[in-house]
Amino acid sequence: MSASKFYFTSESVTEGHPDKLCDQISDGVLDACLKDDPYSRVACETYVTMGLLIVGGEITTRGFIHVHEISRKIIEEIGYNHPKYGFDFHTCAILNAIHSQSPDISQGVDVGGAGDQGIMFGYACNETEELMPLALMLAQKLAMRLTEVRKNNILKYLGPDGKTQVTVEYDNGKPVRVDSVVLASQHTEAILDRSGKRITEKARQEIIRQVAGPVLRGWVDKKTKYYVNQTGKFVVGGPQSDTGMTGRKIIVDTYGGAVAHGGGAFSGKDPTKVDRSAAYMCRYIAKNIVAAGLADKCLIQLSYVIGHADPLSVMVKTEGTSVIPEEALVKLVRQNFQLRPKGIIDALRLRRPIYRKTASYGHFGRPEPEFLWEKTDKAQILKKQASCL
Repeated sequence: MSASKFYFTSESVTEGHPDKLCDQISDGVLDACLKDDPYSRVACETYVTMGLLIVGGEITTRGFIHVHEISRKIIEEIGYNHPKYGFDFHTCAILNAIHSQSPDISQGVDVGGAGDQGIMFGYACNETEELMPLALMLAQKLAMRLTEVRKNNILKYLGPDGKTQVTVEYDNGKPVRVDSVVLASQHTEAILDRSGKRITEKARQEIIRQVAGPVLRGWVDKKTKYYVNQTGKFVVGGPQSDTGMTGRKIIVDTYGGAVAHGGGAFSGKDPTKVDRSAAYMCRYIAKNIVAAGLADKCLIQLSYVIGHADPLSVMVKTEGTSVIPEEALVKLVRQNFQLRPKGIIDALRLRRPIYRKTASYGHFGRPEPEFLWEKTDKAQILKKQASCL
């Protein structure tokens, strides 16, 4: 293999994965709080296991939230609506363990400071029209397609739980083909062979055709390898087979491992938590820099300390692809983007109940109208200002 050739892999999971179920419930609770009180302070964590869901954390709000009702509705919408999946919204037990936010945190946030210390990253590159890494975009779209063919009864035997993974071959820094594809989806016993230990080859080919076909067209070739439910079968899935927790899919949520991650999870946190809001701003900045043609790749880092409004540091890295010095890009960032928590919240309108939609299939690279951090409305002004430097 030549020195210029390498392989990069990213994964995704469906909305029925136990961790993603938890993310959606945490963000469903957050949305309910923000709907009644846009200034709610929320740090909501969810845990799920066989037959049991626990929702806890710190919430201060003037609104009323019905945790049991929110949770059961989300579980039903995901597709856990029948005992055959080993977990269903009718019969699962739900424990509410929520209390109010610490006043020690509130006194720093009330004056406009960050809700915690930490480092946040944002990234963009020109590999895809979404300005995201290709492997992650394909893995996310495969996970969406698994859900689509299940909910539309195209493949009636699929269950809510599932995972995908895509390995992309690069040559001279550019993606050239998909080398391997992993599709793992919960299913009923209807597609098992006579041994009862494996799905039939017919079902395997049908999953490849219906799920991978529409998504990977143009990227696969005769050498592309497919791995479908590689253990043989995936009948027992969801919370029946695996515990789930909020915040355990942070790489799936962001850039698929292509760049660094600050470590903070997003779901269940109101926008005063810079873990979430500043990460959204970092993506907004990086995407506009790439959209402006100022770099092919752009990594942004911001850092904060609890109770203090201004970031402690602003970093821009472009892997040598920028058309102006990185120091000049930092200057443009400070001039054109809100970096204080209150400014970020206002610029991206983050006090709205928009968060459950972010909690599956990634927070970035999706053209949802509520995701203002995906807009490239600053690109032209950045390009103009850069030309004057």
